Amino acid sequence: MTSFKSILVRLINSAAFLAILYGSYLLVLLSLPYIHFEPNVEFLGTKQLIYHIDLWRISFYVHVFTSPIVILAGLFQFNRWILKNHPKLHRGLGYAYVFTVLLISGPSALVMSFYANGGRVSQTSFVLLTFFWIITTLMAFIKIKKGDFLSHTKWNIRSYALTLSAVTLRFYAYLFDVFEVRMGPKETYILLAYLSWIPNLIIAQFLIWCGYPKYLLRKMKFNQGD
Repeated sequence: MTSFKSILVRLINSAAFLAILYGSYLLVLLSLPYIHFEPNVEFLGTKQLIYHIDLWRISFYVHVFTSPIVILAGLFQFNRWILKNHPKLHRGLGYAYVFTVLLISGPSALVMSFYANGGRVSQTSFVLLTFFWIITTLMAFIKIKKGDFLSHTKWNIRSYALTLSAVTLRFYAYLFDVFEVRMGPKETYILLAYLSWIPNLIIAQFLIWCGYPKYLLRKMKFNQGD
């Protein structure tokens, strides 16, 4: 008999996949204005006092242009059809995700977090976000190397929940505009800085409690080389 948890997980999985795919598309669109490396485009208009800092500027462009890759590579890690029928593709996407987070997007995000808008409070949020992002991704990698597929999946869910902070930050910012939340710009950004990732981790833990990792791995046959 199909349990309530199983049905709930399937519904969440389908809805989340479509929502994240659409969010990834929007992120690609948001990245396009920066391809000409103009200093006053969009978000960069708020960064004129630090745009001249080479380390920050390089980190910004690296992070912006690799974020869609990380989101898409991570998203298809949770596709059961790919897991079952194309394990090598799953493995390749996994390596792309881990490599990009640990060696490219993660370090660039850490540099950017020290210069985040909103002062020390929001900077602390983004530093913690980056730290947990790198740690959860590293743990997922370590677990799969040990052949612990269930733990690997759990850590990967946590890692990807943090990856989606780029999407959820913009989602909450949109909601703030729609509902005309009246707060100062600094206070709003500080609140968004924490909303962008803490609820994501809570949702990730809820999915783990619902049995989402076991749902993904159900009826899967893995070899160490897959």
